Amino acid sequence: MSNFEQFHFDFYQSNYTIDDQEEGCSSYGSDKNLCESKKIQTEKQPAAGAFVPSDMLPSPQSYTGQILQPACSPGTLSQLGYADGFDEEPPLLEELGINFEHIWQKTLTVLNPMKPADGSIMNETDLTGPMVFCLALGATLLMAGKVHFGYVYGMSAIGCLAMHALLNLMSVSGVSHGCVASVLGYCLLPMVILSSSAVVFSLQGIPGTVLALFIVGWCSLSASKIFTSALAMEGQQLLIAYPCALLYGLFALLTVF
Repeated sequence: MSNFEQFHFDFYQSNYTIDDQEEGCSSYGSDKNLCESKKIQTEKQPAAGAFVPSDMLPSPQSYTGQILQPACSPGTLSQLGYADGFDEEPPLLEELGINFEHIWQKTLTVLNPMKPADGSIMNETDLTGPMVFCLALGATLLMAGKVHFGYVYGMSAIGCLAMHALLNLMSVSGVSHGCVASVLGYCLLPMVILSSSAVVFSLQGIPGTVLALFIVGWCSLSASKIFTSALAMEGQQLLIAYPCALLYGLFALLTVF
């Protein structure tokens, strides 16, 4: 056991020093130049507590990014085509195609049949207003005790298809399904007024019949005016107003009876 402890002590203890290393280097003639170069490099290195000017120290590039995210300069982002933030993104209503200013202008054009229509605005495919007016017509009929939502949507779809085919035959430029549905839906607003009147008093009489005929003429005149302006069909307003009057007459029959 004592021999093993003595071996352990002799194995880990050593009297080897740096001076011995320098002496060993000087003893070998072939490695003399190598040892001198190492000593010169050691002398040139500053001590641990020595003062070194800040301009002589290397300037490491500091990482300014976040965790798990690479640090990129704004110029790199602009070159890649990324947006600066949410400020440059379009609003949600604009992405959905909802423009309240155009909806208000179309509504005023329908309410005033004598006002000239702007063809550029009326030629847009905007179904927000028509959907609202169809729901309002069905809701007012429901308040009068008439559940006619299916009739309203069914006649609207058939009327749009028929008017689309007729206008494509009459006009040179042609028209889309969305434009026809948008114009006919916006011109349904006076019919909502008639169905709202049916909630207050009965329309089955001479006053109700006169009011229904007035509303049908109002809707057909507004629709024919808009179609004439949007499709450049001057002199054909009466020809367009007749099928529109037939369509809105069906809605008037639903409201009166």
